[in-house]
Amino acid sequence: MLDRQAFLRPIAHRGLHDAASGIVENTAPAFEAAIAKGYGIECDLQPAADGTPLVFHDFELERLTTGSGRIDALQPGCAARLPFKGASVTGIPTFAGLLDLVAGRVPVLAEIKSDWSAPNPAFMAGIAMLATSYDGPLALMSFDPAVMAAMRNLAPGVPRGIVTGSYRYPDGKPWYPDELSDARRTALANLEESVPADPYFYAYDVRALPSPVAKRIRDDLGLPLFTWTVRTEQDRRVAAQHADAPIFEGLEP
Repeated sequence: MLDRQAFLRPIAHRGLHDAASGIVENTAPAFEAAIAKGYGIECDLQPAADGTPLVFHDFELERLTTGSGRIDALQPGCAARLPFKGASVTGIPTFAGLLDLVAGRVPVLAEIKSDWSAPNPAFMAGIAMLATSYDGPLALMSFDPAVMAAMRNLAPGVPRGIVTGSYRYPDGKPWYPDELSDARRTALANLEESVPADPYFYAYDVRALPSPVAKRIRDDLGLPLFTWTVRTEQDRRVAAQHADAPIFEGLEP
């Protein structure tokens, strides 16, 4: 199960980053800043071309780096040399490098990114190997329940969770409009695909709280509920009332 004492604390979304100060999300300076204040770390995992787990949020490189194209077309050696925009730091971290840096000092929530296709076997195996051998509080999560069902088999001893919400933005537009049907979005929002993953926790969109589904997670299933991404005072109040720990950005607790 998830170690509530270790994990239920403020979690810095993609590390304690600040673009204005040159501290880029999902990089070592952002993670060190979070560790210095005792915050947990949320990060994102994407595959390199050979499946090596890299710490990066986007599927494309352009927003944050001087590179172009998809991250899963990038060889690990190139990723290690790629400069970030507006910062002196160079190189997309590997998951192995992140875990070496954290070294058990604070909990790590690692989100496995998914494009809703079959997950890369080498990527999944690499994550499982690193997570299983890591000596520290670590949990894995994904929006895609199939990813976590696979991880249940690959790393059964590592806490796993599902990232979810209403599957609609506040303006009513659907999440993943090209990847998911309305019926599947409804099923995911109602946790209908979660059973094979046997999640130990959920991470819920703060914009959709309070919700009957989130209440069921905490009250009926008895599972911890993180909420993302807490950016405003209103978000903070909602998180305190309806979740067990905030995944925050910008507005520190």
